[in-house]
Amino acid sequence: MNDPLTIRRLYGRRQGHALRQAQAELVETLLPRLAVPDGPLDARALFGGDRPLALEIGFGKGEHLGAQAAWAPETGFVACEPFLDGMVGALAQVRERRLDNVRLHLGDALDVLERLPDASLSAAWLLHPDPWPKARHAKRRFMNAGPIGLLAAKMAPGAEFRFGTDHPVYCRWAMMVMAAMPQFEWLADGPRDFLVRPDDWPETRYEAKARAKGHEVWYFRYRRTRAPA
Repeated sequence: MNDPLTIRRLYGRRQGHALRQAQAELVETLLPRLAVPDGPLDARALFGGDRPLALEIGFGKGEHLGAQAAWAPETGFVACEPFLDGMVGALAQVRERRLDNVRLHLGDALDVLERLPDASLSAAWLLHPDPWPKARHAKRRFMNAGPIGLLAAKMAPGAEFRFGTDHPVYCRWAMMVMAAMPQFEWLADGPRDFLVRPDDWPETRYEAKARAKGHEVWYFRYRRTRAPA
């Protein structure tokens, strides 16, 4: 595996196609109000007061983020996405659901993670990330010792990290990476625990497309142990 000190940058597209006028207006008017601020981050800097924090690393069109934030209004959700079209989807979720517990970062999740206090996250999600399937691109995956080690440092003992993918190469890679991390305990007693989506795990549009293509989808749940990061 890669040296955890050298895996510092994630990769993603900034924009896929030109935004429609209504989408551009969302980005111009709502995103500045929800954007993660500069400098050190904690619940007070993000939301103006103490509350549990949760992180979503890449959120597609924001369906999962919107549902989770609506279910847990007392939790502050910080979500990062390098793809502008995805950001528009999340902004629409915030507007339509009238959410006031979401902060958004257009860019690399590592930029936010490294500014959070240690042991500050109560939950984290990485759902259907780009698998970078070619071996020479493996270092670009979030599922590497460096990013996962940083995530472990920011998660409180007992916090849950969820990972989902429909890509078999990434699935095997992720299982290998996580098995080498004593900071995480895999919450699975049998195949059903990773082959069936839990009720509190909303289906994303990407997952629906994957299933429509006949892809198998895997759902992994890990608990942060008390092992030092």
